[in-house]
Amino acid sequence: MIEASIQRLEWLCEAIPSRLIALEEDELSFKPTIDTWSKKEIIGHLIDSAAYNHQRFVRGQFEDVPTINYDTDAWNAHGYYNQIDSAQVIAFWTLYNRQLLALMRLIPEEKLTREVNTGGAGNHTIRFLIDDYVVHLEHHLHQVVDY
Repeated sequence: MIEASIQRLEWLCEAIPSRLIALEEDELSFKPTIDTWSKKEIIGHLIDSAAYNHQRFVRGQFEDVPTINYDTDAWNAHGYYNQIDSAQVIAFWTLYNRQLLALMRLIPEEKLTREVNTGGAGNHTIRFLIDDYVVHLEHHLHQVVDY
C-alpha cells in the first residue's frame, strides 16, 4: 500500500496548502474550549507528527528497533503554534510533508519491513508507519478544511 500512500500524500501536498491559506486568521486560531486545539494547533500537531515520523522512517532503516514516541499534548503546548504566524505554520507543514514524500520514494523496498517501537504494545514496520502516517494526516486535515 505504500505506493497508494505516496500518491495520496502527493495529492495532499498539492491540494491542501491553498485551502489552508484561504482560511482567516481568526478561524485558524479559534479554540472552541481551553482544552481543545485550534485549527492552527491541529496543523502544528501534524508538523510534530511529521517530525517524529521523519525520525521513524530514517532511524528505522539503520537502528535495531529504535523507540521513538512523544507526548502529543506537551509538544503542541510547547510548540506555541497558535502564537506563530499562520503563513509560516502552513509553509512549514507543506515543506515538511514534501520532504517526507521525497524520503518515502527513496526508501529501499527491503527497508520497509524493518521495525520501530512507537511506545505502544508492539513494534511496527516502516511500511505500516508510512501508511498510518497518511491516514492520521487525513484524519486531522478533515478537522481543519473541507476537501
